[in-house]
Amino acid sequence: MASKILVIEDQAEIRRLICWSLAETDHQVQEAPNGSLGLAMAQAIRPDLIYLDVMMPGEIDGIEVCRQLRQDPATAAILIVILSADASQDNKARALAAGANFFLPKPFSPAKLLELTELLLRNKVKAPEDPEAP
Repeated sequence: MASKILVIEDQAEIRRLICWSLAETDHQVQEAPNGSLGLAMAQAIRPDLIYLDVMMPGEIDGIEVCRQLRQDPATAAILIVILSADASQDNKARALAAGANFFLPKPFSPAKLLELTELLLRNKVKAPEDPEAP
């Protein structure tokens, strides 16, 4: 059975890269260009995995989306990977404190994304916090 993946990212190029990277898999991939729409889509479609950018324009950023998803019993168990160009320990700590399962620094390779996706979906458990892991 195909897993549902939601990509919440304001940069169209990054959204396309993620969707392209997952195109050869059986996963159903949907995308949202901002946090508000992404939150609504996550609540509606209940994906198995969300790739979520930290910094997005508008009133709700990726950290707040993550917090709200974790507070809602209907979405609390969704796997969340935070994406960020800011790979600092502070930013990573904020993402994990908000409830992210994994922090993936940008840039990342399509192969790394695919490997992480399969690892998370296969295990359905928290991934190691080491950004170099899958």
